[in-house]
Amino acid sequence: MAGSDTSSSPPLLPPTEVLLAASVARRFYLDNQSKVEISKEFDISRFKVARLLEAAVAQGIVEINITVPAKIDTELSAAMRRRFGLKHAIVVKVTADDPEGPEPVTEWLAPTAAQLIAKMVEPGDVLGLASGRAVSSVAEGFIKLPPCNVVQLTGVHPLKSIGADSVEAVRRAAALSGGKAYPIYAPLVLPNKLTADILRCQPGIAEPLDQFGRVTKAVMAIGAWESTLSTVYDSLTPDEREQYRRLGIVAEMGALLFDRDGMVVPSELDDRVIAVGCEQLSRIPQVIGVAGGIQKAEAIGAVLRSGLLTSVVTDSAAALHILGDSPSGEPSGEADSRPRPRRDTTDVVQEPSIWLAERAWLG
Repeated sequence: MAGSDTSSSPPLLPPTEVLLAASVARRFYLDNQSKVEISKEFDISRFKVARLLEAAVAQGIVEINITVPAKIDTELSAAMRRRFGLKHAIVVKVTADDPEGPEPVTEWLAPTAAQLIAKMVEPGDVLGLASGRAVSSVAEGFIKLPPCNVVQLTGVHPLKSIGADSVEAVRRAAALSGGKAYPIYAPLVLPNKLTADILRCQPGIAEPLDQFGRVTKAVMAIGAWESTLSTVYDSLTPDEREQYRRLGIVAEMGALLFDRDGMVVPSELDDRVIAVGCEQLSRIPQVIGVAGGIQKAEAIGAVLRSGLLTSVVTDSAAALHILGDSPSGEPSGEADSRPRPRRDTTDVVQEPSIWLAERAWLG
């Protein structure tokens, strides 16, 4: 109609309607209810439902993110699964035109990892989240989670904002699932064993540590033994970093140190970190590693060879580097033929919905 202003923004909602707008938005965006159904439930007109949805977006009650779906490399995914006896392997295609480096690659991996993990989690599970940028990015990608408690598996980096992000990741996942959050408000690396022992006895820290044995699914970041590529590496002194490098350390996951062959290397660091231990991690039924980038390829390969991971989400460049001369996934060479601890993967068929979902993503 001539003279009408169709571009005007919705008016600012009064405080009394903010809660109503949030409830309406939840029904529409999360519960997939129609505007007709919502209008009947709240006894308001369809016009008002539409205006409340507009206002919810305009005032930041609802945030809508548009993301480009990741392209999955089906052949590399299958090859990684075969090579390492994994339950799930998702390899995201990253082309030469895409940004390089672990942080930009993480942004490509996180949405896909979030989808996979959300489908894997079942009601009553206890979900463990390690600290790290990759895991925090995955948690940001969660839209829905079944009812489950969420436990932080490692302390935080005291000198970086990632610490706050790690705690928030646990709280966000628990809020989505309706479960209880068990964050750890303590540094990952302490100066000595005595300090670590004292902190472990504090009620606010002892409680989440007691939950480690109940974790059924864990999400772990993987670090390379270089500056900015590992929270543990960045927490140590230059002399300590070099000491561990001389021991052959190439990778770190949850403060566990790995050599090139995938062996966990015991060290005095084990006594002064707040983190899930190697034996505890090995007893968790499903452990998902999320890491990518050519700079981390050697580290990802080392952790995969340890047998601690049951699933991995990575990128094509890292996968090609890891598979080396055997892109089909068939073991080749002396190093790959040596026996290593493996998870029992015979129960893959017991999770048909997850398997079918993965096959759908893989084309």
